[in-house]
Amino acid sequence: MGEVIIDFIQTMGIVNITWQQVVMIIIACVLLYLAIAKGFEPLLLVPIAFGMLLSNLPLSGVMNEAISKIQFINPVGVEAFKEGVNAHVSTQTPGGLLHYLFQGDELGIFPPLIFLGVGAMTDFGPLIANPKSILLGAAAQFGIFTTFLGALVLGFGAQAASSIGIIGGADGPTAIYLATKLAPELLAPIAVAAYSYMALVPIIQPPIMRALTTKEERCIVMTQSKPVSKKAKIIFPIVVTIVVSLLLPAAATLIGMLMFGNLLKESGATDRLSDTASNAMMNIVTIFLGISVGASAEAQIFLSAQTLMIFALGILAFAVGTAAGVIFAKIMNLICKEKINPLIGSAGVSAVPMAARVSQKVAQAESPGNFLLMHAMGPNVAGVIGSAVAAGILLSLFG
Repeated sequence: MGEVIIDFIQTMGIVNITWQQVVMIIIACVLLYLAIAKGFEPLLLVPIAFGMLLSNLPLSGVMNEAISKIQFINPVGVEAFKEGVNAHVSTQTPGGLLHYLFQGDELGIFPPLIFLGVGAMTDFGPLIANPKSILLGAAAQFGIFTTFLGALVLGFGAQAASSIGIIGGADGPTAIYLATKLAPELLAPIAVAAYSYMALVPIIQPPIMRALTTKEERCIVMTQSKPVSKKAKIIFPIVVTIVVSLLLPAAATLIGMLMFGNLLKESGATDRLSDTASNAMMNIVTIFLGISVGASAEAQIFLSAQTLMIFALGILAFAVGTAAGVIFAKIMNLICKEKINPLIGSAGVSAVPMAARVSQKVAQAESPGNFLLMHAMGPNVAGVIGSAVAAGILLSLFG
């Protein structure tokens, strides 16, 4: 009886827990607090943090791989087998639930589906109405290539540096997609860093935006954009898909899904499909992707010097991307007759619509009557395209 009790105690998680797992559980609880109590993008952070919590509970087995065993036997007396030929019996222990969900990340399935849903929810009208916005979206991708160079200096290879740099695009699906292609061994820290920083955009961006602009610049009121025709909105996703795919075939999957989702929305003939892509499918894939990405952050993988460097480079990428967008908007004001509020440049980092909302919030803190949201959505959606194009460039160069 004593041995049974001892065996039972040894199967308890509390006697098998390590200090690394304790640290990861605390981090997961802090992220849950930020998501639920402080409202930092709970749709992203709650699944990620809870997946992290589950995978770091000792002996939970949620991320265990399936184990196959082959037992060879000698079928003596069975005429169907000749001498020297063995038969075998195969047995398999199933893997954990989140291990199977994580295959959607590893195989590059979930990120394009997220892009499909994002496309179905996105209005490219502000970008079409103000084509200059695409320059701000492009400028914000400067953080990607700056961080790529920084990662090379720190000793990462070109493929790993590319995967780390893309964190600066503030686009979690793109970061996951590129990491699965170029540096799958770094997928866990890159994915968690990308989504964590996306959720923390309201904290990271405002100090940088205020530091780089004057009160007068933050109070610039932009004129209302011209209306965009339905025909232009239908043609836009088709043209973008063709042009980008011809120039960068590696970006065709992400851009294609993004623009396909947008075409479902704008065509007016596929309302049911658009509704499914932007609601039910998007919610399901977000849950699966979030909880499986969080579960990949196991203590033995996550708590390392390399992971700390990735997180440091990730915050650098966000900061540089935000600063580059704001600075480029200021440069455009030296050239353009119609003034641009530099705050919308920060929205080019792609986190839709979080970054655009931050631009609006910072502007209204200075001038309550200044409504920048629709103006900021131009560079914001341009940033989505820009990050996918940047990923295509890196994949073409180093894939």
